[in-house]
Amino acid sequence: MQSHPLASTATLVLAAEDAPVRDPAAPVSPSVPPPVPEGSVRFATFNAALSRQRPGAMLSALAGGEWGKARAVAETVQRVRPDVLLVNEFDHDPSGRALELFARKYLERGWNGAAGVEYPYTYTAPVNTGVASGADLNGDGRVVTRPGSDAYAGDAFGFGRFPGQYGMAVLSRYPLVAARARTFRLLPRAAMPGALAPVVPGGGEPFLSPEAWAAARLSSKSHWDLPVDVGWDRSVHLLASHPTPPAFDGRERRNVLRNHDEIRFWADYLTPGADGYIRDDAGVAGGLDPAAPFVVAGDLNADPRDGASLPGAIGRLLGHPRVVDPLPHSQGGRGRAGSAAGAPGHGEAFAEDTRPGHLRVDYVLPSRDLGVGDRGVFWPALDDPLVRLTGAGRPFPASDHRLVWVDVSR
Repeated sequence: MQSHPLASTATLVLAAEDAPVRDPAAPVSPSVPPPVPEGSVRFATFNAALSRQRPGAMLSALAGGEWGKARAVAETVQRVRPDVLLVNEFDHDPSGRALELFARKYLERGWNGAAGVEYPYTYTAPVNTGVASGADLNGDGRVVTRPGSDAYAGDAFGFGRFPGQYGMAVLSRYPLVAARARTFRLLPRAAMPGALAPVVPGGGEPFLSPEAWAAARLSSKSHWDLPVDVGWDRSVHLLASHPTPPAFDGRERRNVLRNHDEIRFWADYLTPGADGYIRDDAGVAGGLDPAAPFVVAGDLNADPRDGASLPGAIGRLLGHPRVVDPLPHSQGGRGRAGSAAGAPGHGEAFAEDTRPGHLRVDYVLPSRDLGVGDRGVFWPALDDPLVRLTGAGRPFPASDHRLVWVDVSR
């Protein structure tokens, strides 16, 4: 895992050379939030869909500084200007070079009238995607150990054609306390009491062999508890994850069930007495201190009312007594609510199929001891010039997901 401040000297030069001059007479898009109020912190999550299909391909694409998709992602971030940002689907690079390139060549460089944004602190850690398990985790009767194919990806601890595909990263204006970070990548799925193990349709016997079930891990990527020193009397814990989509499986619904359990993990982590099975990758047992403020963030791949996730999968977290659901909204979501799935105006990702509509799958959920201010989903209406960043359908300029943000205060 890595957390480090980026050097500031080059940052200032790059911003001065590349940031365009803003036209003070230019209209302000209604999709752009106001500045963060004094005393508040803006948390955001964005499934940026920057992952590539080959190891090193994302790093190579970022290196030139002109990758159109990354530019659209960066401008989206610049329009919202979160203080703490979780990025999903960002291939893990153990060297940290990819995250550094994204910060310096894209985020710090202003695009199309948006000012560059600096994130002095970054964090990344290994994920389960694309890591060979040595077991038959997709139930096809064989074990594939050579990376690069979907068959290999199905037997990996998390679906990925190479180690680190679909990884995660955090960028922050505030110090990230990596020394106190907890990761739960290695937690066995069988350790969770009542874990929803898939069964053979119509038969009821286990879908996975005893050896495969013992090898399976709970997290398809990882679960992170990353304290952020926002300058208050207590750190705010960023609880970050990206559960597997409840799709791309068979009648046994192994991904649907895993998605449920990955979300349930956070509910258990926040509940004294339900956290007895939890042990982090350093061997430390237990959940989050009941007095610790937190923000749950990530692409959780579950809509409260629609989609393929197990009924109640996200409801357990949204209804948790320590969690506030701020119900962020957007102009674009409202405009599509008539033909959309999920809560009107609150959705931020298109469904996997081709139906018109959207699902609510990306979340920023503060703890009840934090004040909730402005919040939103960056989804411009069709008549907003910034719709060029989200598009009106496939192919999407940046991502098929939308950036979700919430301002919190103590």
